[in-house]
Amino acid sequence: MRKSVLIPDCAGIIIGQIPRGVFFNTMADGQFNTMTIGWGSLGTEWSKPIFTAYIREGRFTRQLLEKNPEFTVSVPLDPKAAVPLVRLLGSNSGRDMDKAKEAGLSLKPARTNSVPGFLEAPLTLECKVIYTQKQDYLLGDPSIAKFYPQDVPSTATGANKDNHIMVIGEIVDSYVLK
Repeated sequence: MRKSVLIPDCAGIIIGQIPRGVFFNTMADGQFNTMTIGWGSLGTEWSKPIFTAYIREGRFTRQLLEKNPEFTVSVPLDPKAAVPLVRLLGSNSGRDMDKAKEAGLSLKPARTNSVPGFLEAPLTLECKVIYTQKQDYLLGDPSIAKFYPQDVPSTATGANKDNHIMVIGEIVDSYVLK
């Protein structure tokens, strides 16, 4: 069961939770993956409601997005209860484990795209990729270089030397899973 929500009505919840961790979900070739993200934004671009996320080039999530340009964003409504999920899903790679199974997630099919959300973070945004761009941290303020240490492999968890890919997804549906 789903209760539809309007983005303006839940924007404060989403924006407030992003720095604490929301979940970016992808699926391709029958394989679901989720990862914790702490960088993202809501907005309007090209007259469309959008969610923008930043995914490192070496992440498994990026590989899945290249095969299937759809994603969901799952937002916890109880930030304190979500802390263990934020840690588990943000510190392990879907290349190495089935994170949904390990975390005991209750996957629920999306309404309009192929990527499920999950009950443990029920506020769900269904998105389709409408634009991507490789970020070049050298073009930004020098203070952001600390997020790109050059001695950490791109597949490692934590800060890495690889850049982010900015992924802009049009929000095609939004609801709370029940």
